[in-house]
Formats: sequence, C-alpha cells, structure tokens
Amino acid sequence: MWLALIVVLAYLLGSIPFGYLIVRLRGGGDVRASGSGGTGATNVTRRAGKGAGLATLALDALKGVLAVVLARQLLLPNFGINWWVAAAAFAAIVGHCFPVWLKFRGGKGVATGLGVFLALAPAAVGIVAVVFLLVVWRTRYVSLGSITAAACVPLCIWVLGRSAATPARFAPLLAVALAGSALIIYMHRANIGRLLRGTENKLK
Repeated sequence: MWLALIVVLAYLLGSIPFGYLIVRLRGGGDVRASGSGGTGATNVTRRAGKGAGLATLALDALKGVLAVVLARQLLLPNFGINWWVAAAAFAAIVGHCFPVWLKFRGGKGVATGLGVFLALAPAAVGIVAVVFLLVVWRTRYVSLGSITAAACVPLCIWVLGRSAATPARFAPLLAVALAGSALIIYMHRANIGRLLRGTENKLK
C-alpha cells in the first residue's frame, strides 16, 4: 500500500499544471486553447512570452526531479533505483501528460521527462541535450528536436549504463527510459503528422 501511494504521489506531483497556471495568472486564458493545445513550455512561450516559457520549462523539469528524489528518499537509503522508483518516475511523466486537475489534458511530457532523467541518468541527458539543440538548430522544429531526443534516451542509457550499472538497477532504468520515451513520442503524434505534411510551426 505504501509503495503504491508513493507512485500516486509522483503522479500528482507531475500533474501540477505549471504552464496552465502561469498563463492564467498573466491573464492569457487557457493555454490549451491555442497553438499545439498543450501546457508545455513551447506553447506557453507562444501564448505568454519567453519568460513565461522558461519558467514553465524550469518548473516542469523540477517536478520530474522531485518525483524521483522523493521516491528514492522514501524507498532506498542509498539513492539507487528499483522498479518502484522507476514506476514513480514514469508516473510523474504520465501526470504531466494527463493531469487530473485539467481533465487529463496536459502537455507532452518533455520537460518533466528531462527532470526525471536528470535525476536518473544525468550523463545520458547531457548527450541527448546536444542532440536536441543540434536538431532544432538545423531544422527550427522544436517538436522534431523533442521527438529525436526522446528516441535517443533509451539508446544513451543502454550504451552508458549496461556496463556501469548492476542488472538489478539497469533493468528498471532502461524500462522507464523506454516507457517514458514512448509516451513522449506518442504525445507528439499530431506534431509528427504536421511534420510529414510540412505544416508544423518552426521556431522563430
């Protein structure tokens, strides 16, 4: 019961809709009513400016970090990872994408996923961040950068972690990387359609 409660708490933490709240507080209405329809940093930037977008990015990433840190503190005194920590990490991403407070319509999980993997596999995040920046720089598509970066997370963790981590820790880490990346890519399905049609918005 206690273990399941930790996962639920991670979901609730991930579901805090910072982007939605920031735009509301700035008098911009419901951020989901325009642009991509999400509550993430990119859509907030389009609706309320770069400052609001950066604040959303930082806060959404922070809740991912906190979900992992709290799960580790409550479950593992040596701050490792097991299946329950992995479940809490994934629950935080799910919470961002499907927040109970907004009738399960939130963001795409990129920033919260960033926070989760910063806490779980910082070296992999460093590599993935470079991939994201290069893709966005070359194409001007934030969505393509996010999709590519998400797809690279499991690969980076596989390459960096299979020799460094014990099997008991590597398996749940790789599992949450695969599940989290798959969810983030799924949440970009509309963007993928627009990319294929050539109608996706470019970064200005």
